[in-house]
Amino acid sequence: MPDSTPHSAQLDDVLRELAALENPKFRVVNERNGDDHGVNLTQLRAVAKRLKKQQELAIELWETGDTAARLLATLVCRPRSFTPAQIDTMIREIRSPKLLDWFIVNVVKPGKHGEQFRERWADDDGDLVGRAGWTLHGDKVVKAPDDVDVDALLDTIEREMKSAPENKQWAMNSCLAFIGINHPDRRARAVGIGEDLEVLIDYPASPGCTSPYAPAWIAEMVGRQTATA
Repeated sequence: MPDSTPHSAQLDDVLRELAALENPKFRVVNERNGDDHGVNLTQLRAVAKRLKKQQELAIELWETGDTAARLLATLVCRPRSFTPAQIDTMIREIRSPKLLDWFIVNVVKPGKHGEQFRERWADDDGDLVGRAGWTLHGDKVVKAPDDVDVDALLDTIEREMKSAPENKQWAMNSCLAFIGINHPDRRARAVGIGEDLEVLIDYPASPGCTSPYAPAWIAEMVGRQTATA
């Protein structure tokens, strides 16, 4: 909930708007996924589009501690205006998986400090901080494979993924799949690690959706690549 710090008039107006968008049905669904807000994200994006970029407002929104306000903050901030200390502090305050993902996509990646935190966050024991680091590892594997030690990542995944906390495990598993999909010379090892660890092997996938179980995910995506080659 918003804190007791004096707010600007604009912040008060925005918080009232977010409160009016709160929908109990959305909150029930979101809370199943660990996200404590009930605002429709399409409506939230519309608010951000109207507000445009406002760094001071973004900081005020973040400081309320409210998840919906913080989601909005990631959309209206100027990512390159944050210092490394601010980025590291902010990510350690996050308690919502959706907010973490938006923070990575809208703040960390467009900013200028993410690379220095990639390995530090991945090594962190915290569930969401660890997820942040492994999400950045996965992005690097796909977009800049020459800048990452793929074999070292596979070593860590093989050693630690089975016992990692849920959110961090999910990101490590995604990184494993990305390695198998994008690195043919490491594909057999990636599949073998997935088969040995069996992480997410029983995860229920909806009809028509790809299983998150890494060996199945790798096989599906490589098959698609082959079919369109």
